[in-house]
Amino acid sequence: MSDDIRKVGKHIVRVVTSDEADKTAEDIDMDKRVTAAVNSAINKAKVCNKPIAGYDQRKKKAYVMNSNGERKYVS
Repeated sequence: MSDDIRKVGKHIVRVVTSDEADKTAEDIDMDKRVTAAVNSAINKAKVCNKPIAGYDQRKKKAYVMNSNGERKYVS
């Protein structure tokens, strides 16, 4: 276990290194909830015709997609 404990604002945080990242059932549950929340926010933005930010893995560039499907790449 890491002894790297930091104060962030008014919270105490223990920093976990990648070799300690054994996921517990609680961590897996949290990952599922976060993924569902992000997908819900993206779907809500689509329904409300709002632009959505994304990242093109192939081009290695960030973009903003308008409600008509047009992508504008960010410099």
